[in-house]
Amino acid sequence: MCRRLGLTPLCYLWNRDQGELLQEMINAGMEAILIKVAGIGLTTKHLGKTLSEMHPTLLKLNEQYGAHICGEGGEYESLTLDCPLFKHRIILSEVETVIHSDNSFATVAFLRIKNAHLEAKQPPQDFELDIPSLLDDDFAALRDAAEWSIPPTDIKTKECETYSSVPKITPAVARQVGSWVSISNIERAIQDPIATLTIEEEVTECFQLLEARFNEFGLDVSKCTNINIFLSDIDLFVRVNAVYATFFGSSPPARACVAVDLPHPIRVRLDCVAFVEKSPQDRHALHVQGLSYWAPANIGPYSQAITAGERIFVSGQIGLIPAQLTLPSPRSLAIEAALATQHVSRVIDVLRSTYSREWTGDTQLALNWLTDINGLNRVKSVISASSKIPRSPSLYLVVKDLPKNALVEKQVLVHTGSCAMLDEEDDAIVMHSCTPVYEQHNTNFSDGSILYWEISHCHGSGEESPGCAIICLKGGDSPLLSDSIRNVRLLPSHLKFARSLSIRLFYRPSRVASYAKIAQSIFGDDETPPTTPIPCSFISTNDFDDWDYVLCILQT
Repeated sequence: MCRRLGLTPLCYLWNRDQGELLQEMINAGMEAILIKVAGIGLTTKHLGKTLSEMHPTLLKLNEQYGAHICGEGGEYESLTLDCPLFKHRIILSEVETVIHSDNSFATVAFLRIKNAHLEAKQPPQDFELDIPSLLDDDFAALRDAAEWSIPPTDIKTKECETYSSVPKITPAVARQVGSWVSISNIERAIQDPIATLTIEEEVTECFQLLEARFNEFGLDVSKCTNINIFLSDIDLFVRVNAVYATFFGSSPPARACVAVDLPHPIRVRLDCVAFVEKSPQDRHALHVQGLSYWAPANIGPYSQAITAGERIFVSGQIGLIPAQLTLPSPRSLAIEAALATQHVSRVIDVLRSTYSREWTGDTQLALNWLTDINGLNRVKSVISASSKIPRSPSLYLVVKDLPKNALVEKQVLVHTGSCAMLDEEDDAIVMHSCTPVYEQHNTNFSDGSILYWEISHCHGSGEESPGCAIICLKGGDSPLLSDSIRNVRLLPSHLKFARSLSIRLFYRPSRVASYAKIAQSIFGDDETPPTTPIPCSFISTNDFDDWDYVLCILQT
C-alpha cells in the first residue's frame, strides 16, 4: 500500500531489542501504566502500575517464561499518561478493575476508566532520546580492525584495464539441475550495423530474452531467486531500476548491482538463478521497505534475501546508515565495510528467527566488491578480525563503481545447514542437520603459474548437499598449468560439473586470452555450465592477490 501511494513506512522500533527499548522509554520520561493484563505471571495487582515499576517483573517473566518484555505477545496493554511530547498530562481520577477471566495460569483483567482530566505541565528543559549505536560491539571491533590495518604497498593503484581479448562465451545459456534453473550472460543482441538503443530499450530486451528462456522450462521471472546486474556505468542505475521494477511485484528476487568495464556497446549484462517451487511455501522472501535502525530498507525493487531449497541468497549490502539510507559522512571504508557485514548478519538473524524450524546458517560464498584497490587490506581485515565469520570461498573484486557511490558491497550465499533425506522406513522426506565443510588447495608450478581452489559444501548422514567453489588461476597461458589440469587430478574431488548450475567468470581483461584453453582443460568433454563473464580491475582471495581469472561455481 505504501509503495502504491509513494509513502515510506517508518519502523524505528522494528526488530529492536525489547529490553533496551523498554529501558529507553523509561529513561525518556514516558509514564505509561498497565491497563490490561493477559499473560502468565501478571495479575490484577499489576494494573495501574507504571512501566518503571513493572520493569523488574517484566524482565523476570521474560527470563522465566519467554514473555515479551514490551507486551508484543499480548501479555499486557498500556496507556501513556505523560511523556516529553505532551503539553498536558492525563490524570485518571476514577478507575474500576474488571476481571474478564480468572485462572491460575493467566488472569485476564483490565482497568475501566470512568473519569479523567488533563493537567497542564511545564515543558521539559532538555530532552534527548537514546539512539541505538550504529554498530553493535562485535562490528565496531571490525571497524577498528579495518582502521588499523596497513594499506597495501606492493599493489599498483587501480588502473583502467585494456582488453587483450574478450572471452567467447555464448549468451543466454540456460541449464536445469534438479529444482534449480540458471540463465547466464544475458545481454542485448549485437547486430551489424549496431543498432542504437536507449538504456530502457536495452534493459527491456534483456528481460524479454530472460523471459523467453524461462518459458522453455515452464517458468516466468517471478520464480527468480537471485539476479546479478552488471552495468557499464553506475549513472545508469536509476533508469535501469525504473524498467527493472516493472517486471516484479511483491517478493522480488535478491539482487546485486555493480558497474564494470563491459565491452562496447554492451551496457547491461545479467545472470539469474531460479527455483522451481512445488508449493508457494518453498520460497520465502525478506522484503523490508520501512526505515528502521535494523538494516537498510530496499533502495530498489529487490528483497533483502530469498530462501529456497535450503539456500539463502542475500542481496548485495552496502554500508548505508539504516535510519537515513545515507552513507557515512565523512566517508570511511572501515565503517562502510563493518556496516555491510553487520547488515548481512542482521538479515540472516531475522530469517533464522522467523523460520519454521531451527537452522544454523553456514556461509558458502562471500563476494566483496570494492572500488579502490588501496582499500583491499582494510576490507580483508574485517573478515580476518571476526571470529564469528567462518572460512568460506571468498573473493575481493575491484570494479568500476557501486550503487550510491559506495566504497564496498558485500554479497553472500548461505546454506541453512539442513539436508532433505529419504527416510527408508516410511519413504518420507525428512530434514537432517548437515555439517559445513570447507577445503582449499594451492598448486605452484615451476614456471610461476598458480592454481588455487576453495570449496564449501555440507555433509549430512553421508549425503552431499549444494555447495560453492572458486577456481583461481594465474599465468593461464602456461602450457604446464593447462597440461597438469588435464592430466592430473588437481581440482577438488567434490566438484561435479554435472551438478554445476552456473559459473561467474571474474577476469582481468588484459589477461584473459588464455581462458579458452584453460576451460577446455578443466571441463574436457563435459558440457560447460552456463557462464557469465565479469571484467574486474583486480581479483583477490583471502590468502592470495592478483589472479588472472577466477571461476566461481554454484553447485546443486
